[in-house]
Amino acid sequence: MPLDNMASLIQKVANQARTTFKAAAPLSLGDRVTFHENLANLKGLLGEVRAEDLNIRPRRSADSPPVAPRQRQSRPPVTYMHISETEGFSMGVFLLDGGTCIPLHDHPGMHGLLKVIYGKVQIQCFDRLEKGDGPGAASGLEFSSPLPQGQREALRGSVLRSSHQFDEAHGACVLSPDRDNLHEISAVDGPAAFLDVLAPPYCSAEGRDCHYYRVLEVSGSGGKAGPEPAQPPRHVWLLEVPQPVDFWCDAEPYPGPPVAL
Repeated sequence: MPLDNMASLIQKVANQARTTFKAAAPLSLGDRVTFHENLANLKGLLGEVRAEDLNIRPRRSADSPPVAPRQRQSRPPVTYMHISETEGFSMGVFLLDGGTCIPLHDHPGMHGLLKVIYGKVQIQCFDRLEKGDGPGAASGLEFSSPLPQGQREALRGSVLRSSHQFDEAHGACVLSPDRDNLHEISAVDGPAAFLDVLAPPYCSAEGRDCHYYRVLEVSGSGGKAGPEPAQPPRHVWLLEVPQPVDFWCDAEPYPGPPVAL
């Protein structure tokens, strides 16, 4: 029997991720075609992954009740299980308590794939606008929530591209360096977990830090920042902020099949 047929599903995902993200940009036309074929294959493999493939038992609401403010010093809202990392990509599982979220953040110059393995999440995806959104573009605008003094020049225009709910029956979500690159992920109706692949990994030395954002909308625009915004795409303004004080991530050992690269 061929070796690849004997490999675990998560090993096959890792092998395909290594193949997909082995080439450094910029790519030739032929290389780009091959890359997108490999990316489609990776997305397909991720779509097959379930919690049992990773030896992860879905948590119930009774196992991890919603995080209350007085509990935040003792239990993290999000837990990460590291699976594997190379120079080309990182892979792991995020587990979210019921009622918690990973705040709006970016992935500078990175591709990402996300596959829900249990529970349900709401994902809001944003794109930055490259034209007409620089310093001064927001002058004279009135916003529906308070703007810190002196921060108006730091605002950047963005478009809310989509807001959808996903569960384990859905395929993998894909983001690119310039499409759906900023997103917020919220657990819906109880705990949830997803398998995450990022390529290349975050690296501050190479300019790939994670930045967090707050959504601001112009007063009277009819929009509302929330878990179910109406009729995307919609123009909003983003303000970079420090990591929210009520969000942090703890670590747990990954219990699934080993991955070798």
